[in-house]
Amino acid sequence: MMYGFVGLGQIGAPMAGRLAGPGLIVYDVRAAAMAPLVERGALPAADLADVARAELISLMVRDDAQVNEVAATLIPASAAGTVIAVHSTIRAGTAVELAEAARPYGVEVVDAPVSGGFMGAAAGTLAVMVGASEAAFARVKEAFAAWAGLVLHMGPVGAGTRAKLARNLLHFVSFAAAAEAQRLAEAAGVPLGDLGRIVRHSDAVTGGPGALMLRDTTAPLPPGDPLREIMAHVLALGDKDLSLALGLAGELGVDTPLARLAHQRLAADLGLEELS
Repeated sequence: MMYGFVGLGQIGAPMAGRLAGPGLIVYDVRAAAMAPLVERGALPAADLADVARAELISLMVRDDAQVNEVAATLIPASAAGTVIAVHSTIRAGTAVELAEAARPYGVEVVDAPVSGGFMGAAAGTLAVMVGASEAAFARVKEAFAAWAGLVLHMGPVGAGTRAKLARNLLHFVSFAAAAEAQRLAEAAGVPLGDLGRIVRHSDAVTGGPGALMLRDTTAPLPPGDPLREIMAHVLALGDKDLSLALGLAGELGVDTPLARLAHQRLAADLGLEELS
């Protein structure tokens, strides 16, 4: 199968690098970005439409506008049966709209955003969340495994992007929480570099917040659920530790709105609504 790759930036280039060889055709607006892959046997596309020779085409461009612009060229130029995979983080409805636009051409659009950053791209260990039909997922799964450590079918077109947005919500809200913790630590005279080392070490051991993402629903835990005892233990620890942190913040005059909100919502968020 000829594989096409459009967008050879910080993440796209190492992804494509895992496929480099005569079965890969690459395109980037910067010729210099294509050169290392061409040296390894990949075929340089003469222009964007030339990538449509491929049966599977990956797009790793910047945003919705670029995805739409690239797709507008590729869809009508591609043969029936071609799969175009969008790896960019975009608006949830964009892939659905592109899939509708591609259907009359017999082209299938899937959304397959990735998680793991340039580090995961370089190591070939990205996680990819695929929104696709069962048939399209079967076609792309093995190809994606060349540059990903985890390939999951999240549902129909659009589901991959919805999953990515939820995943990134956790990612960036946690950045805000980390900054809040740093402000408290700094006011308390704690060396921030050492605190960061502790957080990274302990999260690598425990799995961080993802370790609690064990359930298939956010509904309250029913009586008899085996997770109730675990979550009740987490609640007891969290209530105590957040109370202590909020007390310290009050003494030091540090505003900690995320901690207050977490304290208020912790029981319900753990499925123990009745203990809120």
